[in-house]
Parts: sequence; C-alpha cells; structure tokens
Amino acid sequence: MSQRFLFFLILALASTAIGLALFWQPGPAPGQPPTPAAGGDFVLRSADGPIDTQSLRGKVVLVYFGYTYCPDICPTTLVTIGEALKSLTPGERQRVATIFVSVDPQRDTPQRLKDYAAFFDPGIIGVTGSDEEVAKVARLYGAIYARQKAGDEGSYVVDHSTWTYLLAADGHLAGRIPYGAPAAQVAAEIRKWLSPSLPKGTS
Repeated sequence: MSQRFLFFLILALASTAIGLALFWQPGPAPGQPPTPAAGGDFVLRSADGPIDTQSLRGKVVLVYFGYTYCPDICPTTLVTIGEALKSLTPGERQRVATIFVSVDPQRDTPQRLKDYAAFFDPGIIGVTGSDEEVAKVARLYGAIYARQKAGDEGSYVVDHSTWTYLLAADGHLAGRIPYGAPAAQVAAEIRKWLSPSLPKGTS
C-alpha cells in the first residue's frame, strides 16, 4: 500500500468521523422521555366511567403507558406494581391510585382494560380514549410510542417507553420509576410521597 493511498484513506475516514460528529444526534435512551415533561391532569375513559386525575387529589398516583397485547414489558411492570401495592398497609392503599393508559385504543376497549388490569391488582384502573386523546396525555408526560406494521395475520406490536410516572398528592409530577425497578423500590417511592399526607392512625 503506497503512502499516498494510505494518506487519502486516513483523510476519508477522518472526514467521515467529523461528519458524523457534526450531523448525527443520538436519540433518547430506551425508556427515556425525548424532552422534559411536566405532567398534568387528564380525563380518559374506564369501564366504570371517566377518570379525571383532578379528582384524585390527596392520593399518590402511578401512571403507566402500555397495552394489553404487550408480550413482556407491560406484564412485568404491572406484576411489580401489583406486588408493591400489596406491600402497603390498608391505610396507605386508600391513598394510592394506579392508572394504566392504553396506547392501543384500537384493540383495548375499556372492559378489556378492566379485566386485564384486575389480573395484576384490583386497584389498577385501565383507561383509554381516542387516538388524539391518548397522544395528548402521552405528550404531557413525555411518553413515546409507535405502532409497528401489522404482520400477515393482522397482529401488531406497539413500541413504547417504559417509565412509571409518579404524581404527588397535589397532582404534580414528582418522579419517574424506571423499568426493572423491584417492587420494594416502587413501594419506597410511593411511601416517600405518601407519608407527609397520611392522616394520623392510618398507617
């Protein structure tokens, strides 16, 4: 290999590297919201009627975005949430609400969501809405999701972020619990925001 050829090869590789550095911007890590999000109140439909987060003031609220046909991440997360809820005292449970927001409103009816959520814990409320309503709520929280192309049999998956969002008793977005956090950590996060508002004698 001539020195001249080697020089131009190095120059080409260096130019490519500089171009990537200038123009390629990595996307958010899996499960990370693409932009900072402040959360906010919303109204979506459950099998038992509309759920308005404003009516949940005084409770710590967990909000999770997923769908009932999810093959692994959603069931794993909901099992963990269910275990965390079961570890709370009856007094603590009264001051916690969990909302499972479907990002697949085409297939997830309110009744299907109710039956699915109850399998993990009867305190989990499944809600849905129109495509536009669900997208608006997801933007409030920085949740992302994308329906993939359907297979030959018509089934499809919906890729989605995996955070569980935690709202304090005053309704503000207090934090995000990452996918894979153990039930003990989820329960500890709930208690951290729950304890200041617990009435005396309920714990």
